[in-house]
Amino acid sequence: MGISDNDVQKQLRHMMAFIEQEANEKAEEIDAKAEEEFNIEKGRLVQQQRTKILEYYEKKEKQVELQRKIQSSNMLNQGRLKCLKAREDHLHNVLEEARMNLNRISADSHRYPSILKGLILQARGFSFAFANPGRLVQQQRTKILEYYEKKEKQVELQRKIQSSNMLNQGRLKCLKAREDHLHNVLEEARMNLNRISADSHRYPSILKGLILQARVIWLRELFRAFLDPA
Repeated sequence: MGISDNDVQKQLRHMMAFIEQEANEKAEEIDAKAEEEFNIEKGRLVQQQRTKILEYYEKKEKQVELQRKIQSSNMLNQGRLKCLKAREDHLHNVLEEARMNLNRISADSHRYPSILKGLILQARGFSFAFANPGRLVQQQRTKILEYYEKKEKQVELQRKIQSSNMLNQGRLKCLKAREDHLHNVLEEARMNLNRISADSHRYPSILKGLILQARVIWLRELFRAFLDPA
């Protein structure tokens, strides 16, 4: 029994519908995959450009911050320089005014002796280099010694006024560096002596040597006094 034309047409239409459906499904699948890949690539590009933009503005921000710090440092340095300049100018003016006042006071025979005495008393314990006139300084030396005999009898006082190395215009200078150095030397010697005295092996021989040296010095002075009674 053969198949009629209607059955053949029906089967053909059925097959064409199936093929068309398969093709539509395949096309939709391709479109979905393409859309997915497009979104992935778009997201990657967007993130890449976003990172570049963030890095660019972060770099610009660092440059601006660095420039701001440089400007702030320059302004601070300029302010410090201005302060130092103002301090130097003020100090110069003070010294110049003091120099003028000192020149005026040193010419005053009534005020200068008492001022000189006060300056020496304030700087006691220092070494001095005095200005002319040396006679006036020698006159004040007696008054200073009398002052310390009254005020500080328990303190042994020794003062030496040098007339050499005179300064000009009635000025005096306190030379403390020598006393500081001597103090440091004595302190170091005291520490060494304490350390040596704690050494039971070295201390007896060192003590013996010191006693012998003192005896030699004593004998030398004794012979000198005997030979030169005056």
